[in-house]
Amino acid sequence: MPRALASDGVGLHWEERGSGPTVMLVAHWSLHPVLWEPLTAELERDHRVVRYDERGTGRSERIGPYDIETSSADLEAVVEAVGGAPLVAVGLMDGTNKAVRVAARRPDLISHVVANGGAPLSRHALSGSDAMISSNTVVGAFMQQLETDYRSAVRGIVESANPRMPQDDVRARVVGQVEHVPMEVAAARVAAWAEDQGSQEPGRDLGDRLVVLLSDAITGGWWPGPDVMRPLLRQHFPDAIVEPVADGIISRPDLTAGFVRERTTANVQSGA
Repeated sequence: MPRALASDGVGLHWEERGSGPTVMLVAHWSLHPVLWEPLTAELERDHRVVRYDERGTGRSERIGPYDIETSSADLEAVVEAVGGAPLVAVGLMDGTNKAVRVAARRPDLISHVVANGGAPLSRHALSGSDAMISSNTVVGAFMQQLETDYRSAVRGIVESANPRMPQDDVRARVVGQVEHVPMEVAAARVAAWAEDQGSQEPGRDLGDRLVVLLSDAITGGWWPGPDVMRPLLRQHFPDAIVEPVADGIISRPDLTAGFVRERTTANVQSGA
């Protein structure tokens, strides 16, 4: 079973499928690995696809802390362990925050970051929008629900992001996520993400190495829609590539994979 060692000695489980240029999948605070399956199946035809369990989750050691800086350092350790760098990282929500931090300081490890759901913006940058993540009241209420009724909080997230999902599938997803990510880990990660103000600068420093995919279907109301997000992204990440997509990683993984392939092809052609 492949393991990477974090700087403090915590063991981090990772696994791979396929062969070719390496792509790293960087999860958000509560992601169950099953959500990566459509994108993995699409990319493994011509890529080596790597995913890992963050500390505290899945088959990695359940030892904190769970702040953004520690999580970013863990990602760096995993990329070094798996080899195949520089690679393309695909991030979801706070997974993007971790990936841009590593990509900015270690371009030899991560060449590009593809953000598929959210962007490395602080909540303060979204002030005035109708996004739920910009509201202190909403975030506070969600944090309280995480700590008092974790299963219901996860269910709400699953249902808002997947409005057409059958109820049996919703129940199975909730069970899987609650087992994969314990409550105390999820709450700590959401709190760290909500207060993160240290990802915008590295995101901006990436220039066109940052690709942000926009879709009404990706974020379940937690982030603004594309019409609001696009000017915000242009303001804070003027050189980033911002592209609309019809859907997220589940129903149209080929769309995300297309942007990944463009970046890995560029790496191969440049000899990176």
